[in-house]
Amino acid sequence: MTYCVSMLLDSGLVFLADSRTNAGVDQINTFRKTTVYERPGDRVIVMLTAGNLAITQGVLNLLAEKLASHDPHTVNLANCANLFEGARCVGEAVREMHTRDGEAMRAQGVDFNATFIVGGQIRGEIPRLFQVYSAGNFVEATPDTTYFQIGESKYGKPIIDRVTRRSMALSEAAKCALISMDSTIRSNLTVGLPLDLVIVRRDEYKVASHVDIGPDNKYFQMIREAWGEALREAFSELPNPDWLAVR
Repeated sequence: MTYCVSMLLDSGLVFLADSRTNAGVDQINTFRKTTVYERPGDRVIVMLTAGNLAITQGVLNLLAEKLASHDPHTVNLANCANLFEGARCVGEAVREMHTRDGEAMRAQGVDFNATFIVGGQIRGEIPRLFQVYSAGNFVEATPDTTYFQIGESKYGKPIIDRVTRRSMALSEAAKCALISMDSTIRSNLTVGLPLDLVIVRRDEYKVASHVDIGPDNKYFQMIREAWGEALREAFSELPNPDWLAVR
């Protein structure tokens, strides 16, 4: 399992993903879930992946093959006219993997499970964010939906729901995403360090910051300790229910 989250803001986008995979308590490994396609000045596309590792790696390889072909008649992430077409490229690669491996996986009792977050900005349009499902279909973030989560999302959702707003600064959104990740790591052993944090500022068409966050990262250590203490203090300051006949 993994946890990935991305936020679409007025000032750009924030992407955060862990790197843990597991197939049982004795099969825990580290694989990066973040891929960046960048042509500075023209486009930057960031992809986060969750689900069956063989499927997600297969999709990434199919996308890389299309990029390496340099065929002008083949739409890929380097020549797609907009992010909608980019999401279609990812969806088509997912369906190609399903055609190739879906029946064999069903025969082995394995679900075809893979989801993707695809976002960024291509010159000529505003920043956009999509979530691509296992069927290859996808949805786009709207002003009413400022973020997407994939993987083990339930533990980190409450803080994002309460805090995230479209107008918040990228640094604030990054802080919120890291708190969301910390909540997930504390509650689920299948999510863990290191983390990839990617920041894309609006109209720059390149990655503004890509940070590898490991166990020695002082800011993340501070976030984990301070957030836990702040929650304990807030809890202790709330009044107990006066309608309970207990102490």
